[in-house]
Amino acid sequence: MKNCPYCKIQVGGDLKKCPFCQSKMVGEPEERYFPTQTILKIQSFFYKLQLFIVWIIIIASLGIDFLFGLHPAAFDGPFEKIHWSLLVLMWVLAFEFGIIRLFKKGMSPSRILSIFVVFVMIMLAVTAYYMGFIRLFIYWILPNVVMATMVANFVFAMLDKSGNSMAYLLTNVLIGILPYIAFYIFQKNCPIEWIICLLVGFALLVGAIIFKGREVVSEIQRRLSV
Repeated sequence: MKNCPYCKIQVGGDLKKCPFCQSKMVGEPEERYFPTQTILKIQSFFYKLQLFIVWIIIIASLGIDFLFGLHPAAFDGPFEKIHWSLLVLMWVLAFEFGIIRLFKKGMSPSRILSIFVVFVMIMLAVTAYYMGFIRLFIYWILPNVVMATMVANFVFAMLDKSGNSMAYLLTNVLIGILPYIAFYIFQKNCPIEWIICLLVGFALLVGAIIFKGREVVSEIQRRLSV
């Protein structure tokens, strides 16, 4: 049996450190009391590996940008003064946030997808602004991403037995409607991509009512407290 020379306790099994003071245990190990969590160890290793790679990318990009002043060819001309390493830092931190969401237990796929898409779109909007393709982002990239997210959350809502995905489906449908209203108010016309996004949102809402009518009603009542 293992024992701690400082806490003066005896512990069965094959623990290497004292559960109280974390000092090295002495004595002969016994048979394990609990099975080894090999899956958690593998997940922990890959998480630490990707975190190490992320920090290498951050340090290398900051050093090359600020210390050596080197810029990729894509940043020549009007973008020459942009500190591209800050954009890299922003993207890898967003990636790391997404990895943390994936490892967090108890989160529904719809919640993970919606949060990750929001962060990626914010990062992409900032990048588009500094890189000069903000119009392409607003008129083409954003509506297509919103449509893809709505379709994915519709599938999750159909498969989810707990009903947690319905809130994200209804939220995505609302997000698909708001840009059309904004374009109509300020420009009196709406790009075709956002019109298609609006139609997709209505089609998915009708599908949700047909297949999950009671869940749609209960979700609206719960959110509006009616």
